[in-house]
Amino acid sequence: MMKRGVRFVLTVAVMMLVNSSVQALENVKISYQRSSTLWQILKENGTLDEKLAPLGFKVRWHEFNSSLLSSLNSGALDLHADVADAFAVFTQAADAPLVYYATERNSPKAEAVIVPAGSPIQTIEDLRGKKVAVSRGSGSHYLLIAALRSAGMTLKDIQPVYLEASEGAAAFSTGAVDAWSTWDPFLSVEEYKNQARVIADGEGLLSYNRFYMATDRFAREHPEVIQATFEALVEAGHWVKANPEEAAARLSPLWGNIEPAAIAMALKRRTLVPEPMEASLLAEQQRIIDAYFEEKLIPRRVNSEDIAILPVR
Repeated sequence: MMKRGVRFVLTVAVMMLVNSSVQALENVKISYQRSSTLWQILKENGTLDEKLAPLGFKVRWHEFNSSLLSSLNSGALDLHADVADAFAVFTQAADAPLVYYATERNSPKAEAVIVPAGSPIQTIEDLRGKKVAVSRGSGSHYLLIAALRSAGMTLKDIQPVYLEASEGAAAFSTGAVDAWSTWDPFLSVEEYKNQARVIADGEGLLSYNRFYMATDRFAREHPEVIQATFEALVEAGHWVKANPEEAAARLSPLWGNIEPAAIAMALKRRTLVPEPMEASLLAEQQRIIDAYFEEKLIPRRVNSEDIAILPVR
């Protein structure tokens, strides 16, 4: 029979080994937005933690909304919220220390310029001189520029009202602005609840790609974490596409109790399943850069190809 003292020493030793293995886990700091579909699913079901634990990492989640740009620019976090194509341009213009590794491609109907159901405004041309709410630097900002250009107009032909998305929703619902250029799920909420009308979406104007980015230092040092994260995102994307109603119900409380039916509308417009980032997508990024520079929204014209791409598979 094992002596009590020996048993005690062995028990303590095992506990120390377990504690040391837990303490050895490094943090991977991930920023996300409330509307970050796949990040929210992974955060809620714990799948990413399971994938990263064998690599020696545990996830620390950081929710950002209005301060997301600052978080990307600072380099203080490791992996970042999926961001719209135009938003990524702002990070590059600010010399944010980022690399691309994945993308959700081609969801042009997931953002639109909308007007209230009873508005006399029917076309983009009718926006001349009108107040149009838009979030500065968002993908919908570029949509507004592209839609105006298609009608031979510029931002100078309207009255842009730069508001964060929640503020834009309030201004739109109270009639403080005549139109709103926005994205899902704000778009689907207005369509579902208030029968807002779309006068232009991205179809024929832009691709509306979304990008997954990482801080360059972390990407260089831990490509295996990026690969495992990409695989988890792909799995989550396939699950959402196969289970849109369940996904909408699960996301509803995470998105501020938005009606699941409105969320389901938004999910149907997104491709959702990430793919490895490709250099060919940088051509449209350059068009956004050029448009933003011409509108003096960024201080200098940068080269979209200057941001590195981390290969994943």
